[in-house]
Amino acid sequence: MTEVRLPPATVWDRLVGQAALIERLQRAVAGDMSHAWLFTGPPGSGRSNAAIAFAAGLQCEFGGCGQCHSCHEVDVGSHPDVRITRTEKLSIGVEEVRDLVRSSALAPVGNRWQVMVVEDADRLTDQAANALLKAIEEPTDRTVWLLCAPTVEDVLPTIRSRTRLVVLATPSVEDVTDFLVRTEGLGVETASYAARASQGHIGRARALARDEATRRRRREVVAIPARLTTLGACMAAAADLHDLAKEEAEALTNDHDQREKVDLDRAYGVVERGRRPREYAPALRDLEKSQKTRAKRRVLDVVDRGLMDLVSVYRDVLTLQLGARSELVNEELRGDVVALANASSAEQNLARIDAVFQAREQMLEFNVPPLLALESMLVALQVVRE
Repeated sequence: MTEVRLPPATVWDRLVGQAALIERLQRAVAGDMSHAWLFTGPPGSGRSNAAIAFAAGLQCEFGGCGQCHSCHEVDVGSHPDVRITRTEKLSIGVEEVRDLVRSSALAPVGNRWQVMVVEDADRLTDQAANALLKAIEEPTDRTVWLLCAPTVEDVLPTIRSRTRLVVLATPSVEDVTDFLVRTEGLGVETASYAARASQGHIGRARALARDEATRRRRREVVAIPARLTTLGACMAAAADLHDLAKEEAEALTNDHDQREKVDLDRAYGVVERGRRPREYAPALRDLEKSQKTRAKRRVLDVVDRGLMDLVSVYRDVLTLQLGARSELVNEELRGDVVALANASSAEQNLARIDAVFQAREQMLEFNVPPLLALESMLVALQVVRE
């Protein structure tokens, strides 16, 4: 029988494991409002989903019923008074923010709020952040800013001091499992594996539950620590990890890139007329530049996810070494985890986790080429057999 995916009953039901936060946002919808909010939480905690659910609650006359026309418009991104800014680039520039600020000064089309959601506030350039600060310092009566970032330290102190902070926790494995069973129609065993392997990341859990290629790539990543017994193995593993990231990034972007090219050709009449107008060449260059930047960020995002999968293995090793009673993230790799625990100390595995986070910082903060950072990291993860 075909599995049926059931939609959430209200906009709040898509916020997994966030009961206290939902209650707080519902109080705000009922009248305890502020003109600017900052949603923070680790990757996968659902900070963007929380902001969009809040936006729907503010536009819905029933406080976020999930069924009315306003809720549906917010959900699909077509509500005239909700503007959602997300970027596939490495940063959000000042011109884009100035456009948002100009829009925020307008009166809403409806009789409720104008809501400006910035999903990647941590990617604002300094100029962009200063432009946004001006709008938050001098808000219009019916405009609400909802900013999203991993931590409060990722935004300017002057911005966070003028926002109301909303902190999301990482959902538990049980919460994610229940959510997948309830909304995706999955079996408990499949949902539980996806919840564990994703470490509470809802989008990642869905992908792991539904896509065999995603599961295969993760299996290859988490198998890496057990084979880092020689320098050659470390260098080979770095190349493999980099290739896996490029493979997944290309799978995510190729179709999108092709659709954009087709849309561009159609917009300039290339298909119908069989020739390229003068304006087509610069437009194509801009598109290719944008796609190249997006591809670079996508590779970094996928590599970053792989690094967190590696951390999960060393976390499991520490769980055994310290006698903790928590469940292993990678229960299916228990044999490898036991072997690593026997071949190393807790101090060594803490140092390995630190090496992973150093590589992450090198790539995301200092623009070190991913392959170079991965090679250095994996050498630091080498298991020395006595």
